[in-house]
Amino acid sequence: MTIYLLSLGAGILIGVMYAMFKVRSPAPPGIALIGLLGMVLGEPLLPALHHWFAG
Repeated sequence: MTIYLLSLGAGILIGVMYAMFKVRSPAPPGIALIGLLGMVLGEPLLPALHHWFAG
């Protein structure tokens, strides 16, 4: 649970910094959400593939 809170905090901090410096997000929201979905789906995929190939 701590890692999720750290991740949330880092995201909020970056968002605040973007707002302070008036920087636009590097990706449109739809593309960013698809990227986040890929990360969420890909995270458990690597250990599963490693387990599957190891036998």
